[in-house]
Parts: sequence; structure tokens; C-alpha cells
Amino acid sequence: MEVKILGTGCAKCKKLEDLVREVVSELGVEAKISKVTDLNEIMDYDVMMTPGLVVNDEVKCFGRIPSKEEVKKWLQGK
Repeated sequence: MEVKILGTGCAKCKKLEDLVREVVSELGVEAKISKVTDLNEIMDYDVMMTPGLVVNDEVKCFGRIPSKEEVKKWLQGK
């Protein structure tokens, strides 16, 4: 599984990254987590507000920090 955190490095982006890493650890799933900070690459996902979360090239949310339960659901493919 590939997970991307879209954002320029603000506090919300860091919080989202920490949340994703926590959920990955709790679920015991294998995931490659990367940060996308280049604005042009972020725009390629049609994300206008950060932070953004992309799972396997599908934008799951942007402009907010999702709940832990939402992240669990997305990482479990539900």
C-alpha cells in the first residue's frame, strides 16, 4: 500500500502524518508512507487545500485532518 501526505510541512500536515503512522502501526499493515511537498505535484491530485491524504493514488480527503476511524477504514480498504 502506498500512502501520501500532501502538504508543505505545516503543523496540520505533520499531525496527519503522525496519525497515519500511528494507524499503520496499530493495524500492522505494510505501507510506504511519503510526503509530497511540491505544490505542482499536490495540484496534480486536484487538491486545493492541505493537508491531503492519498491512498494508492486515490485522494481520500483534503483540507482537514480526518478522524482516526476514517484513516483506519481507508487503510483497510473499506
